[in-house]
Amino acid sequence: MTLVRKVRNGGAVAAETWFTELYQGCYRRLVLTAYAMTGDLGVAEELTQEAFTVAFGRRGRVSRADSPEAWLRTVVVNLARRRFRRKAMLDRILHRQSAEAHPGDPPIGEHLDLHVAIRRLDEDLRSVVVLHYLADLPVNEVAAILDIPAGTVKSRLARARTALAARLRTEVDHV
Repeated sequence: MTLVRKVRNGGAVAAETWFTELYQGCYRRLVLTAYAMTGDLGVAEELTQEAFTVAFGRRGRVSRADSPEAWLRTVVVNLARRRFRRKAMLDRILHRQSAEAHPGDPPIGEHLDLHVAIRRLDEDLRSVVVLHYLADLPVNEVAAILDIPAGTVKSRLARARTALAARLRTEVDHV
């Protein structure tokens, strides 16, 4: 199925051309939005690229949107928020070192305990924790890599958090 989009002169542009024009037309503004949210240009560019990847996979829906750029902006914002939530969860799990710690210091006991606890998880639970929290992959990518449903990834993440919390004797909020 080839998507087409009407242009001012009454002609039509193939989906690939339309998508290229969309990318060229709003990439910079989307990066600026992501940068405003993250304060990191590299992360902002990465989030914007990921948003365009999502949009390309759903280009039928995007082409029908009143404002494809607004649709993309929503995706960028949601991706940034998801990144913040996952980072906050990992920070809670790791109990970040205090500001007085020096780079290169060996991990404090809590960090070492976390790594030991992760290694002691069953392979199924360990793989989803490592891919989702440590490799920073979204649930759907973890599911694709492990060839399991996204719902299974989510349930394994929940069980892994519970197991880690019990082993580490810390309270972990589910985000």
